[in-house]
Amino acid sequence: MASLPPFKKILIANRGEIALRIIRACHELGIRTVAVHSKADEEALYVKLAKESVCIGPPLAKDSYLNIASIMAAAVATGADAIHPGYGFLSENAAFAEICGSCGITFIGPTVRNMRVMGDKARARRAADKVGVPTIPGDSKGFLEASQAIKVAEKAGFPVLLKACAGGGGRGMKIVNSAEEFREMFGTAQREVEAAFGDGHLLVEKYLPKVRHIEVQIAGDHFQNMIHLGIRDCSIQRRYQKIIEESPSIGLPLSLQEKIQEAAVELGRSVNYSSLGTVEFLVDLEREQFYFIEMNTRLQVEHPVTEMLTDTDLVKEQIRIAAGLELGIEQKDVKFSGHVIEARINAEDARTLIPSPGKIVSYHPPGGHGVRVDSALYSGYRVQPYYDSLIAKLIVKSVDRSSCIQKLLVALDEFIIEGINTNIDLHRKILEHPSFQSGDFYTKFLDNTNFFLRSEDKCSEPLSASL
Repeated sequence: MASLPPFKKILIANRGEIALRIIRACHELGIRTVAVHSKADEEALYVKLAKESVCIGPPLAKDSYLNIASIMAAAVATGADAIHPGYGFLSENAAFAEICGSCGITFIGPTVRNMRVMGDKARARRAADKVGVPTIPGDSKGFLEASQAIKVAEKAGFPVLLKACAGGGGRGMKIVNSAEEFREMFGTAQREVEAAFGDGHLLVEKYLPKVRHIEVQIAGDHFQNMIHLGIRDCSIQRRYQKIIEESPSIGLPLSLQEKIQEAAVELGRSVNYSSLGTVEFLVDLEREQFYFIEMNTRLQVEHPVTEMLTDTDLVKEQIRIAAGLELGIEQKDVKFSGHVIEARINAEDARTLIPSPGKIVSYHPPGGHGVRVDSALYSGYRVQPYYDSLIAKLIVKSVDRSSCIQKLLVALDEFIIEGINTNIDLHRKILEHPSFQSGDFYTKFLDNTNFFLRSEDKCSEPLSASL
């Protein structure tokens, strides 16, 4: 029997469905939990189910879930010996992890060095270059000046993509089609990333219009053990925000998949990575070529896809690793079965992406064999306007992709959320689209179809940290 982590009490520095997911894992391990919450989240389900709870500030995230002083005060006051950051908010904040360590509290995630190297896209790209993992044509350093960055753009050839060195979730990403518009777009992107992440450095890469977004789940411990748990296809996305994730990836040759997985493990091993992590790639299926783009040094929103495909509890593994224990699974023990698809259910108008906060009048999640719902909703709960619009994740598993799609359609029909707008109808349209069913899709699939209104000024960005 695997050793249990020595933690007695874990504070969850997050909210919503991911806080509830972590609380459940802790309780199954016999670990007490502390929920922190803003004043707006006093009636949240995760707050009700944690063993203890502490209010850490007003509704806005900057005053509560991003308030390091308040979170640390809550951890010390409740005697927590570890903090789990979930995803978003402070999950990739190296300074926060360092403060936890200085207070004698374990940060459940990678080392500070891991976060600083792999959490910065430019440094991560240099790490990939060093071990021979392919990267997109461009430059492996960040720029603050457009006059310097444009030289890289001209060498790579337009169109190019500008993106933040720090942070993710599509914040500040801009496609630049010509040298004439480069300076203006650079300035716009820089202002966005400075506001979102406090760091204006931008990376310049060749823009690849027809690619799939493939990521590899890896896990490493403090004993140099490193494994992968397969791939996830995250190509169905809107403005760089993922909407549907699945595994395996339709149309991805097994030989190419194996190369991508090996590259992810090699990159993780090269930096002595110790925690869960996700290595992300863009894949040109026509040329069977893949390119490293970034690494997320945290738990992913779409981790349930891997959990269901491999029958592995990733959150428990993450807690074990942080406690200094060896991985509870070896590469030879990782088994893949069936097909899994996850649909992100958001509180929003699916055509415009305008958030739809409000009171849940009626709530009934779907069920049945192979159906999982990760959500913190309940009838009478009020969805808050201050945070990201993700309110539930519907994950289904079946023997193959076609039956998995059908199972997900049935589950969507059973999913009742009344009182607010959701994107459930959008998921039905995607799943029934011939191109999705045949596998003829790429990252721009939704932008090139008629699912949305075209007016960008009617769209809205989420208010919380990116996911």
